[in-house]
Amino acid sequence: MAEAVFSHIVAERGLASIFHIDSAGTARYHVGERPDGRTIATCEKHQVGVKHFGQHLVPRHFAEYDYILCMDRDNLSECKRVKPKGKSKAKHELFGAYSKNKDDLIVTDPYYGDMEDFEEMYKRIVRCSMGLLMELSRKEARLRNLGIISSNLGQGDVQD
Repeated sequence: MAEAVFSHIVAERGLASIFHIDSAGTARYHVGERPDGRTIATCEKHQVGVKHFGQHLVPRHFAEYDYILCMDRDNLSECKRVKPKGKSKAKHELFGAYSKNKDDLIVTDPYYGDMEDFEEMYKRIVRCSMGLLMELSRKEARLRNLGIISSNLGQGDVQD
C-alpha cells in the first residue's frame, strides 16, 4: 500500500519523473503476487492505483535506492541483516518516523484485521508519505540554496 500511496501523492504533484518508487518485503511471502484484496480495495476507495507485484528485499536494492523505508522494527532489523557489508547508498529507517503523529512510528500490518484496520493503515501511510515528501523538499531546497543542485521539487507543492 505504501508504494501505491506515495506514488499517487508524488504523481498528483507532477513529481513522478524524479522518483523511482518500489516496494519489497523482508520475507519471501507473496513474491510475484498482487497485494491483499483489502489493500487494493482500500486504495481504490481513495482513487489510488495499485500496480505492484510482491518481491523480496535483496542486497542490490541498497545500491539502487536512496531510501529503504520499513514499516516496523522487525522489518528494519531484517533490512539491516540484508544490507551488504561496506558502503550502502540507501538510508534505511522506519517510514513512520516521517509522520508528525508519533503514533504512526510503527505502521502495523493489518493482514489479520478487518477493513477498518486497512483504512487506518491507509491514513497512516498518507501522513508518513506527506512527511517524507516534505523532508525531501526541505533537503532539496537546502542543496539548491548551496548551489549543489538546480532541480526543483516545486516550492509550495508540498503541504501537510
